[in-house]
Amino acid sequence: MSSATANFSMAGPSHLTAVDWKNSHHRRVVAASLVEGAYKIERDRQESRHGSQAQAPPWWEFFHFQLNHKLIDNVDQSIFGVVYEYKSPTRNSFNNSDLKPPKFVVAFRGTLTQPETRSRDLKLDFQCISNTIHETSRLLLATQSIQNVVSSAGASSVWLAGHSLGSAIGLLAGKHMAKLGFPLETYLFNPPFISAPIEGIKEERLKNGIRIANSVVKAGLSAVVKRRNHQNSPRKTDSFDLLSAWFPFLFVNPSDHICSGYIGYFEHRKKMEEIGAGKIEKLATKSSVESIVSCALGRVSEPYDVVPSAILNINQTPSPDFRRAHGTEQWWNPNFHYRSLVYQFSHS
Repeated sequence: MSSATANFSMAGPSHLTAVDWKNSHHRRVVAASLVEGAYKIERDRQESRHGSQAQAPPWWEFFHFQLNHKLIDNVDQSIFGVVYEYKSPTRNSFNNSDLKPPKFVVAFRGTLTQPETRSRDLKLDFQCISNTIHETSRLLLATQSIQNVVSSAGASSVWLAGHSLGSAIGLLAGKHMAKLGFPLETYLFNPPFISAPIEGIKEERLKNGIRIANSVVKAGLSAVVKRRNHQNSPRKTDSFDLLSAWFPFLFVNPSDHICSGYIGYFEHRKKMEEIGAGKIEKLATKSSVESIVSCALGRVSEPYDVVPSAILNINQTPSPDFRRAHGTEQWWNPNFHYRSLVYQFSHS
């Protein structure tokens, strides 16, 4: 969710006048600003703002990026993403640095409810819920663009970033690249997590009981479907194994029901390990009930929103309403307080 009217000087991270590329906070702020630029460039298009009236350019120019090219949706002709290219203000200033600025950043906006984008974006939101977002032309265009940039610059020089629906696109594209052996540095803000709404349950014992029962059911169903599919087709490499070395940065807010499920998802995995049910959870965590049913019917089975490993960053600054909890501006707020947790999937 992007601010409809605020420009960079009023609402942007103008406090960050010098970027230390070794500083994880600075990298987060830059990534979030570039995502906001992807929102603003589409708003500029819809509102016919050009030249000095355009609000988008400061969101990337402030950090010495320039527009390389726009990603255009072939259904509604909207700009859903941007490829940025970094232009250093000083020559060879990062030769001795382990962490350098990326040469390219591919950033995806989320849902815009303006008339020209509402229908297409809301349909894509529904496809996230129904686990069919992988079938969309927007994802195909995004993945092709990322592959082209990686082919040109190398995986270590490319970042991915997205917010909300754009995080879903970025997550799937990032998974695809990681499976090909190109894990990209990835920043996903308020990424959608599709699950039963149990995060609002206050009673921890009840909440944990529901999660454990869900894991047992999923593990059992998954084992049956997996055994049947192995009898009918050759054994394939487990995608979780391929993805386990990729650690996307996930930024979530507990007050945002769209993304807060990631908190419970990773906490539950840890708890299952602690109570000795790790093997059950390793099988259950790879699937949703919907994806298991899809697999049984011979369709794509992997839920788009689950990841084996991640660096989960939880905003601990209170949000007064959903708009703030789901908004992009929280991620460059200089008073941002958070908890960062590293989760790594173990094969054993």
